[in-house]
This record gives sequence, C-alpha cells and structure tokens, in this order.
Amino acid sequence: MGFGFGSYGRIGVGWLPTIQSSDGRRLNLNNMGSIGGRMEEQDYMELGVAFHIKPDNFPKDSTQITVQIRSSLYSNNLEYFGNSSTGDAFSSLTLAFPEIFVEARDVLTKYLNVWVGSRLYRGPDVHMADYFYFNDHSGQGFGVEYKGTRMSMNFVSSTDTTASVPPYFYLNIKSGTPSLELRQRLVTVVEQDIPLSKESFITLIGEYHHMGDPSDKEINPGDSSALYSFPGEDGWVLGAKLQWNRIPGFSQGSFNHVALRYGHGIANGGDGGNSRTWNTFGAANLDTYSFANAYAWHFVDHFLLNMGDRMSVNGYGLFNKSKGAADTDGLADTYLGREVYNLKTEWALGVKVVNYITDQFHFQSELHHAERRDGDQPWYAMTKLSLVPTLAVTGNRSVWARPHLRLVYSVARYNNAARDAAYSPYLALSGPERWGQYIGVKAEWWTW
Repeated sequence: MGFGFGSYGRIGVGWLPTIQSSDGRRLNLNNMGSIGGRMEEQDYMELGVAFHIKPDNFPKDSTQITVQIRSSLYSNNLEYFGNSSTGDAFSSLTLAFPEIFVEARDVLTKYLNVWVGSRLYRGPDVHMADYFYFNDHSGQGFGVEYKGTRMSMNFVSSTDTTASVPPYFYLNIKSGTPSLELRQRLVTVVEQDIPLSKESFITLIGEYHHMGDPSDKEINPGDSSALYSFPGEDGWVLGAKLQWNRIPGFSQGSFNHVALRYGHGIANGGDGGNSRTWNTFGAANLDTYSFANAYAWHFVDHFLLNMGDRMSVNGYGLFNKSKGAADTDGLADTYLGREVYNLKTEWALGVKVVNYITDQFHFQSELHHAERRDGDQPWYAMTKLSLVPTLAVTGNRSVWARPHLRLVYSVARYNNAARDAAYSPYLALSGPERWGQYIGVKAEWWTW
C-alpha cells in the first residue's frame, strides 16, 4: 500500500489604510464571493491524504484503488488562524471534510472507474476569481466513468438552515412541528466529452433534480399547512463547454474555455460566487407552491495566454441571471413570510497580467469590473485594481507556480448605488465611501 499527501491553503494578514485598528475586509460586491478578484481572501487550508491499495494479484490485475480523505479549515468570522481555535465560540474555527471517498479505476475492464463517497467532483475553476463554474457537482453520492462519459448521483441534504429558502423545508411528521431539516434532493448528472481535435473538445452536461413529497397528503393552494410542507418538485439543466487547450501563436499551456448553461425549475441555483445548481434561487409561486417557471442562465469565458517566459495574461468574463417562480422581480414572500429577491443579474470582467521579472520575482497586476442587480434595485458596480509583487519561490515562470509570497495592494471604486447601500464587506465597515483600499501580506500554496 502506498500513501499520498497534499495540501492547499492561503494565509496572511491584511489591513485597511483608511480605518485605523481594523483588519482587512474584502472589497468585492456582496453576494458575489471572490468574483471581482480574490487577493483579499481570508485564511483557508485543506489537508488531504490518499491511500493507494494494490489488488491481491497485482500486477496482473491493473485496478487502481484509492481511499482519499480531505479536510478543510476556516474561520466563520474572518479571524486569523493564529488567533483562533475550535474551542473558542467567538472565533468559530470550523473543520469540515469535503472529501471522504473510495475510487477504483480500471475496475472489471479498462477505462471503467467507480467511486462512492463525498467528493469535490468538479471541473477547473477561474482561479483568479475562485469560481468553479459549469460542472461543480461536489457532494455525497456515487459515480461511474467510462472513457469520456461520466455519470453521478448526488444526494443533497443539510441541516444548515440559515438560508430558509423553499422548497427545502417541510413539516416534521413525527413531531408535528416545522423542521429545520433540508428535504433531501437527488441530483442525477451525465457528462460527455466529445473530441474535436487533438487539442480541443466539447463537454455536454445534463442534470435532473428531484425532490419528493414530504408526506402522502395532497397540498392544495391556500391550505395553511402548505406553508410547512411544499409539494415535490423537479428541475433540469443543460449545458455545453468548449475547450481549446492550444492557442496558435502562444506558448504551451495557453487555453480558452467557453461555457454556457441553462437551469430550469429547482435547478436554477448558482449564486454567492458559486455555481451549484441545487442551491435553488428565488421564491416559489405561492399560488401553486411550485418552482416550475424558475430559470437561470450562466455564461463564462476563461482564457490564459502565455507569451514565452516573460509574460502571461489570464482573464475571464461571466454573466449570470437567475429568477425564481414568483410573479415579481423584486422582493417576494417565501417560506413563513420571509422575503427574498426573486431576480438577480450579475456580470464581471477580469484580467491578470503576470510579468516574470526573474525566475523568483513575478509582478502580478489585476483589473476587475463587477456589477450586480438584485430584483428591481439599481445596479451595484465596483472596479478594482490590484498590484501584487510576488515571490514565486520555486523559480517556475508560470501563472500556476506555487508557493507564492505576496505583497498586496488593492484599490476599488464604487458607483453611487453600491456606496449608498454599503454593498460590500468593506463598505459595511467603513460607511458610504467612493473608494476602498486594502493592503496585505499573503501566502498561497498547493501540493496536489
């Protein structure tokens, strides 16, 4: 039996030059996560171990068996790791296990892979925005892969009920009281890779979401018990992603990936800087207690252009629009009278230029523009510039060189709507300001 170890993480300190005695705060717009740039992200760490088990009649049997466990550690209230502990209620240092799974590759026949467990089952991200787009199927379930075909089933359930968004909640039949349990959803996913050339291919995706009835009782519109027991619901997703992994005129490693995805019904999720379709957006139609007319569009273009050993240009553009099933675009009533916006539209553009001054000294410059509109509210907008002198201590002239030791300076400009609504973690602390600034000293690594 063999072992493999790996880690991803980021750690550092940050402060706001305009606010004394204050830790740094993210300059991005609310509800967009790291879309708009991630240089101000808080501490985060993953540790993983993989056990590689050989079959009894190895090497005649070429099956590759892996048991993989990955933990993640983060603070819920922006505390530094060095000032936090799991026993401190204020720090809220949280330990999670996003991956515990067993996988067998080339099992029974060549190219057949089978896995069971909890897994970060997803494609590449827009790393400069920490955005896993198109096919983030992370969760607990099982899957089968054969050559370019992948099929998985994800069993979504949770007891974290802070969102309180229908149709997740239902009446606890045993106790007769409203339950804060997330009604289980079954997500079936099929993906197919189709080669177009030696360096390019298209990935097609289809998803079917099903959430069963919480009881055998038929729910009639107007029945007060329906507030506690939304009926069963379905949703579906279709999408395609074109991947060109060689760009004429540019160095090896250059690519352009373009993805388009449509979600319908309860599969209209993808908000807060993530793209998971099962995280249903908006409100139900309270006349029918249904999400039948809900939808979401997601578009992403992500590229990397390597210009020899002197410079790389990495960039992205994205557009997301999601709508619930209520009749309004603005605030709509949902579960037990809670109000949520029934429509959101957002878009962002970002570009990173990395100049390789020497093998170990790289200078990163990032420019982002992000806008978001919640319902019928005005457009919130932010433009941000980050200047990041970086020590790439391995001496690799690559966007992907790690570890990084960084000095970060970011400055953001907000429009009137974002400023007046304090629509940013920074503005929530500083008050209504046109400009925001951040200074930090950061490290990022990965060993996967």
